[in-house]
Amino acid sequence: MKQVRFWGTRGSLPTALTSPDIREKIVSALVAANGRSFRNRAAIDEFVDSLPFSVGGTFGGNSSCVEILTDRPEHLICDMGSGARPLGQAKLARFGVPNPQTYHIFISHLHWDHLMGFPFFAPMYIPGNRIIIHGCHEQLEDAIRLQMRAPCFPVDYSQAGASIEFDRMTPGKPHDICGLTVTPKLQLHAGDSYGYRFDGNGKSVVYSTDSEHKLDDNEAFREFARFFSKADLVIFDAMYSLAEAASVKSDWGHSSNVVGVELCQAAEARRLALFHHEPVHDDKQLARLLAETRRLEQITRGDRPALEIVSAHDGLIVDL
Repeated sequence: MKQVRFWGTRGSLPTALTSPDIREKIVSALVAANGRSFRNRAAIDEFVDSLPFSVGGTFGGNSSCVEILTDRPEHLICDMGSGARPLGQAKLARFGVPNPQTYHIFISHLHWDHLMGFPFFAPMYIPGNRIIIHGCHEQLEDAIRLQMRAPCFPVDYSQAGASIEFDRMTPGKPHDICGLTVTPKLQLHAGDSYGYRFDGNGKSVVYSTDSEHKLDDNEAFREFARFFSKADLVIFDAMYSLAEAASVKSDWGHSSNVVGVELCQAAEARRLALFHHEPVHDDKQLARLLAETRRLEQITRGDRPALEIVSAHDGLIVDL
């Protein structure tokens, strides 16, 4: 494993920037540029790069889709939210047609925000491509077919040009896939969700979204700390604040940035990526949450090695 690329990082449903959002970014940039002069485009780019990410960029709005890049020719993808559409377009632009490719897709659970990109995943319509959908749910194939059945979608599943296979995985059992050891783990979420740990070439990545962690369940905490143990990157559902996760949104199946830090510290993980962002949180709120999470890690670190914390955004690439 070499890199992880995020194609979709929102939870529950895709979220687009609005005109007021864009206007606010423009106003903030102009205020910051007041009194400056720019000789050329390079000077403008340098200024934009100096702006806070919440002004000069955006966390994006696509729902969950994450790619793990390796040295092998096969492609590894976690979930097929709306981020699967730009991912599929990028693959076609790079490899062209005809040029058969193999895609391994790992599905955390069957809620629509994690499947909705599949009908828009262009490689599925290309003859010669092979798509292997891995998951632990008994209804995995039915769920994929259902969303492409009339009247839900105009193109039926039967019109896929690629060869599509389904691999039913056993939770807790390591599986050898694409040269990696892949271990799924049952998580607390409505209808069940499964996290995946990928180990290979001395690196490890954990994809753990749509998972609720009860504060009084010490045994579950220890289990997840073992699942995250010494991971190079933990992609973690940090949708809610701790107060929300423990009160008004208890039993909604999601977790918080605070629990993510605690679990990764206990696991001695190297890097934490906050993921599955709340749709109502704008770029400023997500940037503030990241700053608060980093501060929390600093004051609770003790004599442990520092835990690097990033907030996932569409297009982010993390080197392992």
